[in-house]
Amino acid sequence: MRTIAHRDLRNRSSEVLRDVQNGESFQITNHGDVVAVLLPASRAAGDRLRVRAATRRGGFSALPRTRLGHDVQDSLDDLRGDR
Repeated sequence: MRTIAHRDLRNRSSEVLRDVQNGESFQITNHGDVVAVLLPASRAAGDRLRVRAATRRGGFSALPRTRLGHDVQDSLDDLRGDR
């Protein structure tokens, strides 16, 4: 496993990611301390990270209503102060 400073990762990210894609692993340091490990993703890990489409179960009308004990405009006026 190679060690690389975060600044080098930022400046050479394409090269580093190409190395990771080819199986190389990196320890990322910040001020000399290891703060992260960059590893090649396994096929199984990639499958788990796949984004799913959102499911729609109802619109705003399906949300429960909340009643306030005061007028919303009063709250807004208080927050705005003397603007």
